[in-house]
Amino acid sequence: MSAMPDLIALPGAIPRQRRILLATDLSPASEEAGLQALDLARGLSAELLIVSVIDPRSLRLPGGRFGARVDQIRTRREAAAQELVTRGRTAGVRVTFLIWEGEPGESIVDAALSEQVDFVVVGSHGRGSVGRFFLGSVSDHVVHNAPCPVFVVRARASAERL
Repeated sequence: MSAMPDLIALPGAIPRQRRILLATDLSPASEEAGLQALDLARGLSAELLIVSVIDPRSLRLPGGRFGARVDQIRTRREAAAQELVTRGRTAGVRVTFLIWEGEPGESIVDAALSEQVDFVVVGSHGRGSVGRFFLGSVSDHVVHNAPCPVFVVRARASAERL
C-alpha cells in the first residue's frame, strides 16, 4: 500500500499550512496579531515563526542622535518574543523566533521567502488611509509583496479589551 500524498488537489481545496510567520514589533498594539497567530497555528497544527524587525532608522531622534541602541532594542524584543514562545509551547505549538534588522516591510517579505512559510500574520495599527499615506504601511507592503497569503489583524482599542 502506498503512502497518501500530503495534499490532494481538489477544486477549492485549501492546502495544509505547515509554517506560519507572525510579523510583529512585539508592542502592546501587536498583541492581538500574536494571539491570532497562536490560535491559527494551534488550530492548523502548524509551526509558528515569530519575526520581529528592528529598523535602525526609527531609533534616531530629531537632530541625528540615537534614542536607543540596536542591541538594547534587540534585548527587549528577545524577552518579549520569549514570552510568546512560552505561551505557544504551553498551547502545544512549536514556536521559534528571529530578530532581523532593516526596513520592516521588505524584511518581512524576505523572511517569508527565505524561511519558506505558507502564511503570514501581520498586525495593523489601524491608522486608516490617511495614516498609511503619510506614515507608510508595513502591513500594506507585506500584503502586496509576500509570496504567500497574508492575514492582517487590526489592533483592538484598549476599551474593547475591558
